Formats: sequence, structure tokens, C-alpha cells
Amino acid sequence: MKWHFDDFIYGSIDGAVTTFAIVAGVVGASLSPGIIIILGFANLFADGFSMAAANYQAAKARNEFVQMKRRQEEWEIDNLEEQERDEIREIYREKGFKDELLEDVVRIITSRRKVWIDTMMKEELGLIDDEKNPLESSVSTFVGFNLIGLIPLLPFMIFLMMGIESNSDAFIYSTIFVLAAFFLVGMFKGKIVRHSMLRSGIITLIIGGLAAGVAYIVGYGLNFLIS
Repeated sequence: MKWHFDDFIYGSIDGAVTTFAIVAGVVGASLSPGIIIILGFANLFADGFSMAAANYQAAKARNEFVQMKRRQEEWEIDNLEEQERDEIREIYREKGFKDELLEDVVRIITSRRKVWIDTMMKEELGLIDDEKNPLESSVSTFVGFNLIGLIPLLPFMIFLMMGIESNSDAFIYSTIFVLAAFFLVGMFKGKIVRHSMLRSGIITLIIGGLAAGVAYIVGYGLNFLIS
């Protein structure tokens, strides 16, 4: 099975933020660590499955859209050949090709049907025929969501197993853990796309940290107003 790292990273950040939001809200309400863990795991599986299902449908819909547009271009090339050839000519004229060189480019591209269709898809429609496997995409999202989304809950689980019921201490560790998770996910992303791992880690930490901060403020603020 092929992993889709963009979906994994997307799920990872979302999982960490949403779980941290629940942790922040429940800590703000001064509920027990057991409640935090129950609600956290419920969020992991429910929201993780929801995200995976949505990603599956999105990937499937995009694949179907691209294929529909490809069939449309195939029909136009088969039935409106000269018009489509003129479109290729106009595309490359705008890129600066002229006279004989322009005609050579048009002739070469239109001499191979697949190249012709691929060129129209990319240059005219801005679509690249790089189908994602919807199942692989959804599984990558689900695993990322649950794996990294579990991190904010770990201090509460450890404290509970040790018989320590201190939400404030556990929450401090939870905050540190989730920020570290953002940084590591960012470094991982940087390694995959061959960018600076440190810079990517810092950027993801800032973005994820801001999202986690908003989650904490909203969760704590609502519980303060309600209580």
C-alpha cells in the first residue's frame, strides 16, 4: 500500500489540534482525567473516521472530474481536430514561439494523441492526470490523525496509570508534547519535499501552535462563560 504523505501530514496536524482542543476545554471545566481520556479517544476515532471518509470522497470526486475532462478533450480532438490544433498553436504562441518553430512544436505535439491530450489537460485546463487512490489517501489521513492526535492525551494516560490526578501538570506536558509533535511533523514534511527540515519544522510549529492556541482560548473561554 502506498502512503500519501500530504494526507498523513494534513491528518496529523488536524488530529493534534482537535484533540488538544478537547483537552483544553475539559481541563478548563475542571473535569477528571478519565473524562479527558474518554472524550479524547472518542474524538480520535469519530473525527478521524469522518476526515478519512471525507478525504476518500474528495479524492474519488477529483479523479472522476479529471477523467470526465479527459474524455471531453478526447472527443474534441477526434471531432474538432483543427480547432484543437489552433488552441495548441495559440497556447505556445503566448509562450513566445513563432513562425517555423511554433509550427514544429504544434506538429510534434499533435502527432501523438496522448501527448496532445496531456498538453490540453495541463495547459488549457490546469489539470494533471495524477490519480490518487482514494482508499490509500483516506487511510493515510486516518493513521496520521490518530497517531499524532493521540499525543495530547499521553500525559493524562501516564498520570492516570501512576495514580496522579493533576490536570494542570498533565496539561503542561500535553502542551509541550503537542508543540513538539508539530515541529517533528514539519521536519518530516521538509525531508519529504527536500526543503530545509528546520525551517519546515518551525513553520509547522508556528501554524500548529497558533491553531492549538485558538483551540485553548475558545475551549477555556466557553467553559468559563458556561460555568
